[in-house]
Amino acid sequence: MKAQLKFKTTINCGGCIASVTPALNSAVGEGNWQVDINDPAKILTVDSDTVGKDAVIEAVNKAGFQADSMDVINE
Repeated sequence: MKAQLKFKTTINCGGCIASVTPALNSAVGEGNWQVDINDPAKILTVDSDTVGKDAVIEAVNKAGFQADSMDVINE
């Protein structure tokens, strides 16, 4: 079962997404995440069945941004 993890972040522009891309691709894999910078909460969505929320938060933090976990949605 694949889990969809959601996080409120401080990733708020295209430049921010470019900065966090290497860390998130390394942590969760390319194509397994997206950030909605048009949402006021700047929601990061991660689709993964192997990566936990702590690993995602750590990757975002290492890139210089903050992420706070929201509810987990199982597919």
